Amino acid sequence: APPRLAARLVAAHGTPLPVPDGTLTHVFPEPGVLAEAGLDGPDDPGMPESRRRALRTAAAALADGTVRLDPGVDRDDAERRLLALTGVGPWTAGYIRMRALGDPDVFLPGDAGARHGLAALGVGPDAADDWRPWRSYALHHLWNHTPAAAGK
Repeated sequence: APPRLAARLVAAHGTPLPVPDGTLTHVFPEPGVLAEAGLDGPDDPGMPESRRRALRTAAAALADGTVRLDPGVDRDDAERRLLALTGVGPWTAGYIRMRALGDPDVFLPGDAGARHGLAALGVGPDAADDWRPWRSYALHHLWNHTPAAAGK
């Protein structure tokens, strides 16, 4: 679902490339564009209103500099600022910290895929403590041990 969601956001709000490159036709929208986007009607990316509000709130915080995800930014500060936003919880802040800020040591214990992966390996969430400082990589491996990943 996330790739389809991103594709819909890009198609509706991204800037078209002057020369498309294969299936790449648009640039991802700037935060200010998403902050002002209606995200409903024909632009509805297919998510609940609460999530659309959270997306607009986070985009506005990125656009006005309240939250910065630039290279070298203090990860703890960025996570605190994300968590202060309405609609952004620990999973979202942790995922952004892992993906956008390149933190190699994020674990998302509440993630359904992580729980399924841990169960498939026969271990509990405490096992993640042994994986420091590389828990983000371990999380990706756990996601590959989910029933959905096994069916690929």
